[in-house]
Amino acid sequence: MKTPIGRIPVLDVTPLVDCGRRPAKAVVGETFEISATVFREGHDAVAANVVLKSPDGRPGPWTPMRELAPGTDRWGAEVTPDVEGRWTYKVEGWSDPLATWRHAAGIKVPAGIDTALVLEEGALLHERAARKVPKQDGKREVVLAAADALRDTSRTPGQRLAAALAPEVVEVLDRHPLRELVSSSKPLKLLVERRRALVGSWYEFFPRSEGARVTADGRSRSGTFRTAAERLAGVAAMGFDVVYLPPIHPIGTTHRKGRNNSLHPTPEDVGVPWAIGSADGGHDVVHPELGTLEDFDAFVARARELRLEIALDFALQCSPDHPWVKEHPEWFHHRPDGSIAYAENPPKKYQDIYPIAFDKDMPGLVAETCRVLRFWMDHGVRIFRVDNPHTKPVVFWQKVIAEINGRDPDVIFLAEAFTRPAMMRTLAAVGFQQSYTYFTWRNTKQELTEYAQELAGESAWVMRPNFFVNTPDILHGYLQDGGPPAFATRAVLGATLSPTWGVYAGFELYENQALKPGSEEYLDSEKYQLRPRDWEGAERAGRSLAPLITKLNRLRRLHPALQQLRRVHFHHTDQDQVIAYSKRAGNDVVLVVANLDPHHTQEATVSLDMPALGLDWHETVPVRDALTGETYHWGRANYVRLEPGTTPAHVFTLRPSPLIGGSPAS
Repeated sequence: MKTPIGRIPVLDVTPLVDCGRRPAKAVVGETFEISATVFREGHDAVAANVVLKSPDGRPGPWTPMRELAPGTDRWGAEVTPDVEGRWTYKVEGWSDPLATWRHAAGIKVPAGIDTALVLEEGALLHERAARKVPKQDGKREVVLAAADALRDTSRTPGQRLAAALAPEVVEVLDRHPLRELVSSSKPLKLLVERRRALVGSWYEFFPRSEGARVTADGRSRSGTFRTAAERLAGVAAMGFDVVYLPPIHPIGTTHRKGRNNSLHPTPEDVGVPWAIGSADGGHDVVHPELGTLEDFDAFVARARELRLEIALDFALQCSPDHPWVKEHPEWFHHRPDGSIAYAENPPKKYQDIYPIAFDKDMPGLVAETCRVLRFWMDHGVRIFRVDNPHTKPVVFWQKVIAEINGRDPDVIFLAEAFTRPAMMRTLAAVGFQQSYTYFTWRNTKQELTEYAQELAGESAWVMRPNFFVNTPDILHGYLQDGGPPAFATRAVLGATLSPTWGVYAGFELYENQALKPGSEEYLDSEKYQLRPRDWEGAERAGRSLAPLITKLNRLRRLHPALQQLRRVHFHHTDQDQVIAYSKRAGNDVVLVVANLDPHHTQEATVSLDMPALGLDWHETVPVRDALTGETYHWGRANYVRLEPGTTPAHVFTLRPSPLIGGSPAS
């Protein structure tokens, strides 16, 4: 059944996700726009407002809408939910008799047309409107005084009209309007989650590499949670919020992979953490070489002291040695010869991993998955990075996330899904709070512009991006070929384009040696071996990107503009190797200009869209480069010279214009 049109048509309300079947997403304190098409027959004025209801059913503050562009009938208003939970929103359209009268009176009274009648109509309307104004705030008298003035024949008609159009009268009636023929859209759902679902800086490292060593007899020894905890202070000092750990569970020995994915491991090879399960246990057990569960608890406690959250990898797959293989053979796909099929992504083969077959016992798998997740939640984990969710049924994740978030809405799931857009969007729609993206493979100005606009548009109501600049699986050719300048540029782009970004350990040390030409695999990948690093030595020698990363994360915390997704605006440059974009939140504006060429100095003219910055076209404004501390005066057209080795990018903060008021964070 189609929704009937009201007396005042209210159409095309946005955001609208899956025709209203699923909620739009926001986080606490996030400001976003609700819009709708509102109009009526004839020439009488209409107006509109948003009705936002909190999870406990309380209406939010009165939120009037404005026509976004004259003559378009498109109305919008910004709202800011302030608590977590499931909200609703709708748009009300209504006839505005006072606005209609003001327009007519402004024409007729100066022309002497029906003056007495027009002024009396106005007096009656103001008397009606006064009844809607609460007595306690003392404003009702302001409106009644306007009605009296409209009838005061001792004044000229112009003076009587002016009294009703006085700013103090209009202000009261804007707050308490006289509404007629009120029509409403249907209520739509809004899911408001905690801010970490949208904003955060992630750092990934392998605990087994921290404190790893070679003993006197030449044997490799894994690091532990105790030694890995020593790395946390360095991560916190760089300004990260989340520490993400690959799987920490026992690793199988059957078909274990050796260094560089070798099929012929030595006794020294430690195996791939994603080959989960051995005689020591499965997904709810800590690898013995990392320590005990108590050691993990101490690691989480230390992170909490440093204001870091722990994100744990959840990989729903098994090594051939996992207890599930014997206890639940129905959870795996058996080939005609009776063997269990291992994972493949031709031409890649993962002989050490068995994928799960879901359709024979999905209820059992949902129950066991929730049990495992709650086990780690009980040990302080509230964020899970889910490995390859797109290779599992969407309905499975819908059931699992609904079960977990139904009782614990603060738990966040990050989808590691590099796949087709429809699957990525649907995973987000059924509950994943964040998703990996194709940012790693977007490197030209056109690619970055189009992708950022896509993510900040309709997609933003469902899917929140996490811009990892590298991962243990992905070493893009741009980093391989571009050296340190490429790392700096990608860090700037990742940290300023997305409210959430991530770094895999080694990025700050410019690790960029590929396994072979044309490969995105690292040589001596940490997936297959221990890889201790000399963090302090690299910083002393000036071979670390940590100082830049620290500055970027500090800027992200200081500037609300960098903590939101939807308001990114790209500015014209006359050089394809130079990209310019701004982000704005209220009176806070950040402008980024970056050289995308890691090999050559680039010069360009940056033509700013001044209104997008809250400025008039003719204005000039001081811009301070937050990376160097230098200040320039920029206007509509500006020259830049960006050298890869010294100044690969500017990250400007703008002194506010009177148009936007206040002062930005600095």
